[in-house]
Amino acid sequence: MSLTFHWFLPTNGDSRHVVGGGHGTPATASGRDRPPTVAYLSQIARAAEDLGFVGALTPTGAWCEDAWLTTAMVAQHSERLKFLVAFRPGFVSPTLAAQMAATFQRQSGGRLLLNVVTGGESHEQRAYGDFLDKDARYRRTGEFLHIVRALWEGETVDLAGEHLKVEEARLARVPDPVPQVYFGGSSPVAGEVAARYADVYLTWGEPPAQVAEKIAWIRELAGEEGRTVRFGIRLHVITRDTSAQAWAEADRLLAGFDPQTVRSVQAGLARSESEGQRRMLALHGGNRDGLEIHPNLWAGIGLVRGGAGTALVGSHEEVAERIREYHALGIEEFVLSGYPHLEEAYWFGEGVLPRLAAQGLWHHPHTPRPQQAAQVPFAS
Repeated sequence: MSLTFHWFLPTNGDSRHVVGGGHGTPATASGRDRPPTVAYLSQIARAAEDLGFVGALTPTGAWCEDAWLTTAMVAQHSERLKFLVAFRPGFVSPTLAAQMAATFQRQSGGRLLLNVVTGGESHEQRAYGDFLDKDARYRRTGEFLHIVRALWEGETVDLAGEHLKVEEARLARVPDPVPQVYFGGSSPVAGEVAARYADVYLTWGEPPAQVAEKIAWIRELAGEEGRTVRFGIRLHVITRDTSAQAWAEADRLLAGFDPQTVRSVQAGLARSESEGQRRMLALHGGNRDGLEIHPNLWAGIGLVRGGAGTALVGSHEEVAERIREYHALGIEEFVLSGYPHLEEAYWFGEGVLPRLAAQGLWHHPHTPRPQQAAQVPFAS
């Protein structure tokens, strides 16, 4: 099966430096270098779809622009790119969310994917009026997805759950196709929700041995539910013609990390209740030394950014090799990003994807396969 690649829309701003933020921490000043205007984000979206990325992730939280509204506008300036919209189920009713998704599918031509983010930071959730603790938020997410999935199938839903209650909920028009649900989380209750409701389980970019453990964990839980789940990974990339050039770029980014900013961000992330964020922090321990935690896997991004904090760094061939390594574990989808996002999309799309295509691991989703092209008759 051909690998699937997604890119990232930096709705917190973009820069030639790392833009921090996420998990309860604000976007850093570098985010003002390239504000997240519809015009700039549309440039990235068009580049991504031309290069062969299937979708683009948009984040959620107080540190960035709203994902639903932004992607609805950017969709008007792109043709084929799908939008992996991150949203928090505690902030909107399940019936309204199901209706919004159905509308997005119809108006965009079926270009919606959903990244369900339960929310790992209670202090940020409270700012939005959500006062449940983390485990309760995951249980509510399970109820939410139960309702939404039933509505998408055309069912009339009555549910009186622990956190959510609906009566005679029904959609006038169901989405076609039904959006794929992407979901991540490293705590036990997160695994239970993923096993029951996710189409794709997303993990952040941990070393392969740790990723293999997560895959085995979710695969077993999903099997107990009589389901199968695909697996994806969220990473940054710094890929260049040579390894030396790529690591020089990583060193340049690292040199731009103000020590006070690093201390401030790390102090904020230390408050995180997210098990996944705790695992990210453990990869670098807040230190600038020893950041290559596996061949070509660099933990430097996590010094100033919450959430995904690791990058694949190396020559195009080295980065392709690391992708093959993760694929061998069971990873089928890669959600990638890089600073700045417009230029780095081209570095990866023109440097790495052709190498994967030559090995039969990837095919451009918007071009016919060679055998299909051979069947097209010449025009007379």
